[in-house]
Amino acid sequence: MYVPFQDLPPYSRVWVYQISRPLTPEEEESMNQRLQGFVTEWSSHGNDLQASFEIRARHFIILATNEKVATASGCSIDKSVGFLRQLEQEFHVQLFDRTRLAFQQGNQVQTVPMAEVKQLVAAGSLSPESLYFDTLVETVGGLREQWPKPAKDTWLARYF
Repeated sequence: MYVPFQDLPPYSRVWVYQISRPLTPEEEESMNQRLQGFVTEWSSHGNDLQASFEIRARHFIILATNEKVATASGCSIDKSVGFLRQLEQEFHVQLFDRTRLAFQQGNQVQTVPMAEVKQLVAAGSLSPESLYFDTLVETVGGLREQWPKPAKDTWLARYF
């Protein structure tokens, strides 16, 4: 059962998928329609999930469920992964590449290879205050309050 993203309570669970390239406005509109169809029908063991989605900054797909209404099971999560794999094929993007990290640079999203973080810190290109889109965020509240957040407040702190 689809609900508007802004209507989800802060404790709602989220899954963040980083898109390998920015979507065009036309792709974003088409992907929005596909995501709307998916979350409208998304269920767990026959129970409708109270679910929503957002595409943020043309670089991120966020799926969310209010698990106090119905809990996302392993099977329902597998359904979402299968659906996202279809989107990868349809839009010629990667959604499961965890080797690239996304940072806010002005009003742009910049992605960098994880293997280069140490060098970028040494060169001064990344600082403790660099805003990082942490795809490990777990709740809608975390997205609303701390996304992106300073790199020093994430697992990247070890590089500073």
